[in-house]
Amino acid sequence: MTVREILKMGDPRLLRIAEPVTEFDTPAMRELIADMFDTMHAANGAGLAAPQIGVNLQLVIFGFKQNQRYPDAPQVPETVLINPLLTPLSEEMEEGFEGCLSVPGLRGSVPRYTRLRYAGVDENQQPILRDVDGFHARVVQHEVDHLLGILYPMRIRDFSRFGYTQVMFPDLDPNDDD
Repeated sequence: MTVREILKMGDPRLLRIAEPVTEFDTPAMRELIADMFDTMHAANGAGLAAPQIGVNLQLVIFGFKQNQRYPDAPQVPETVLINPLLTPLSEEMEEGFEGCLSVPGLRGSVPRYTRLRYAGVDENQQPILRDVDGFHARVVQHEVDHLLGILYPMRIRDFSRFGYTQVMFPDLDPNDDD
């Protein structure tokens, strides 16, 4: 198991636009994906983008059955999504609190599309095409933002709804760094 260091907000590598993946079923790609899952699980994350561990590729992973950082969230299928494309299925947006492994200890209310279609490929270049809504749609948008050099605080509209997790959500696990 290799848990990699997660870059923190302020690191300029998090602000880059990620490069498309061009090599798929290679030992290096399999190792990267395994390391990303190890890292995400070790941090109790809902998702992780390659740029968060310093790899400038259009690769995100996400999914969980239950997540202690988001105890009320429905499960999201474990997914490897490469070279993603997001298409909103309506103009409806919803505010919701988000945290980020690259912005530890803070949460903020972020507007996101409530329904969207995401397309891309998995690690074997098999096509992925899903229409999703709710928390699943929020997670995908959050992770794909990382590929565009966007961290969730950049999307916050009302900074009165941004603060330390332990202050705003005192019932969450105090050992939860996000």
